Amino acid sequence: MSAQVLRFQASSPRGLADLLAQELRTFGALEVRDRATGVAFEGMLTTAYRACLWSRIANRIFLEIASFEAADAEAFYSAARELDWTRHIGPSATLACDFSGRHPTITHTHFGALKLKDAICDALRAQAGYRPDIARDCPSVRVHAHAHGTKMTVAIDLAGESLHRRGYRSEAGEAPLKENVAAGALVRAGWPQLAQAAAPFLDPLCGSGTFVIEAAMIAANIAPGLNRRYFGFQGWNGHDAASWRSLLTEAQTQQLPSNAAAPRLHGTDRDATAIRNATAAAQRAGIGELVRFRTAALEDSVPPESARAGLLCTNPPYGVRLQDHEAARAVHRTLGRVLRERFEGWEAAVLTGAPDLGLELGIRARRAHVMWNGAIECRLLRLRVAPSSFRDFAHTQDAPQIDVSLKDSPGARMFANRLTKNLKRLSGWAESSGIHAYRLYDADMPEYALAIDHYRLLDGPQWLYVQEYAAPASIDPQAAQRRRAEALSVLTGVTGVPREQVRLRLRQRRARGEQYAKLDTQARFHVVGEGGLKFRVNFDDYLDTGLFLDHRTTRARLRAAAVNGRFLNLYCYTGAATVYAAAAGARTSTSVDLSRTYLEWAAQNLALNALSKPGHVLIRADCSEWLVEAAHRRERFDLIFLDPPTFSNSKRMRGVLDIARDHATLIDLCAALLAPQGLLVFATNAQRFKLDDSLRERYQLQDVSAETLPRDYERNPRIHRCYEIRLP
Repeated sequence: MSAQVLRFQASSPRGLADLLAQELRTFGALEVRDRATGVAFEGMLTTAYRACLWSRIANRIFLEIASFEAADAEAFYSAARELDWTRHIGPSATLACDFSGRHPTITHTHFGALKLKDAICDALRAQAGYRPDIARDCPSVRVHAHAHGTKMTVAIDLAGESLHRRGYRSEAGEAPLKENVAAGALVRAGWPQLAQAAAPFLDPLCGSGTFVIEAAMIAANIAPGLNRRYFGFQGWNGHDAASWRSLLTEAQTQQLPSNAAAPRLHGTDRDATAIRNATAAAQRAGIGELVRFRTAALEDSVPPESARAGLLCTNPPYGVRLQDHEAARAVHRTLGRVLRERFEGWEAAVLTGAPDLGLELGIRARRAHVMWNGAIECRLLRLRVAPSSFRDFAHTQDAPQIDVSLKDSPGARMFANRLTKNLKRLSGWAESSGIHAYRLYDADMPEYALAIDHYRLLDGPQWLYVQEYAAPASIDPQAAQRRRAEALSVLTGVTGVPREQVRLRLRQRRARGEQYAKLDTQARFHVVGEGGLKFRVNFDDYLDTGLFLDHRTTRARLRAAAVNGRFLNLYCYTGAATVYAAAAGARTSTSVDLSRTYLEWAAQNLALNALSKPGHVLIRADCSEWLVEAAHRRERFDLIFLDPPTFSNSKRMRGVLDIARDHATLIDLCAALLAPQGLLVFATNAQRFKLDDSLRERYQLQDVSAETLPRDYERNPRIHRCYEIRLP
């Protein structure tokens, strides 16, 4: 087999397939075709071995052994069983099986892997009289099946486990930045060429040292797989041990000696434990003489050995969890200031996971590359640290950085004109209607994908709460960043709101369960008026301010319906609807939420309006469970407001709430608590929501979405759906 031309697939982190294709060509690969998450190629077995040993980008290397059509699981099993597995798996070998892709009937990858395992074991028992043991970790042979519709490809996983595991990490912990992602960023940043020129290297937020170690391995020409103890081909029957030994010997002779003219590489971090771990990892990687790690704060970073040029490459925290996002913004600001003040003449590469954070650096990126670190979409910003690329910023500690030099650009002027028209149209209406908070702009021009809410506090100051909708992958990140900067540059001039009273948030798909997590702990609350009532809002600590403005009309309708009734507010959030009902003279109110923070906020809103009375009860509970228990207690309510989150898997909940799936069940549970002639108001902000048709058969149901849409949301009729439901 070693002399045959074989077919292979190499997988890679998303955004790096083109770099992997370039690597594979240098290894002698033929017919190279890169795709979104990998590369197809042909070559000798030694080509694949060389890729396993030398690729800095690849995740895995697969040797294709069969391809066939399989309409269902049984057809897949039958075709896989017909293969000659004795060519690949010996009597004493262990086996692991994987399954990926999309098949019309095999919808669970675990099930697909089990069918593959059964086919292989049954075939070997019938063909050779033995059955391999199953080993999840480090099996002798790992077989992978991939479905593309009904077409199946079966392959031997020559890597056995992801090639990003170089062998220098301790088993105690996993670095947040994968080694091959780090290597890809370094290649994108031009480090291989800079390393040949003996340029210095610095990561001032090095953590466990991944960037520094990978940069050193590139500089010293060390094969990334040289220290690995396990590859998937080592227990495979087709393994060519002699060719592999030859490649290992070649790699050992090609690495540069530690005393060669190689660059010094530096890593600093304020975490002393991380520095100790990085130092130990560097020793295991064989580059301990090339790197220097030390404990230091980002603010103290300076060019090593006073070098006037080099590469600074880093992966600052970017707040994957919402509560970390504001701290990450502060780190990016500090990094930008340090670069501008001390690293003029250097190249910089900053890998960040949130588009809004790049602006905080204060340096225009000359290139921005989309790449993924695991499931996180990132941007690699390549900067040339020179005054010509510095942004003309005006900002305060808390407000977003605003590039005022863009305010006269054509895009900024166009955005300013639209904002001026909206302000003229809405400000008078808001004032005459007694509305103190309204939506001023909501992606009126799709290329400026922002939602801007205007707040006028009861004590006078005005605030702007700006939320940016994350751009889809098809949009050039540099273009999206410039449009955001253009919009921000004119906000103060058009609205008169001071820069320090502007807040910017990014609305994007978050890890499930983090939609309502805390951003910060500033605890700076303000008071805004609505409907003659008072509400506490917070512009710093949460993704939302505490008052859903699109439900302003809905709350007014609840107020009219709550007079002298028994009111139930489920998923009550900060209790705004409860305040309306209590102010209308509801006899009692019961507000249920799982968040202690929001219940405390609701209590404060009631107290702010002198409505803290014994009849108004706040309950901390899972609303679904509480509804079941309330039905057993035969509780009844005249008015129920059901406004659940679109999705929630809070650790305090039992199970997962998916409103698209679960809304009918919730409505049925609420209906069981309705008094005769009672009213249930159900609202949801779920996009593309479709009401369960069976509900219309069980209840009197009226869609009042249009009637509950406030004037300032007329451009976005999909902002929410709202239904009034009564018993038949």
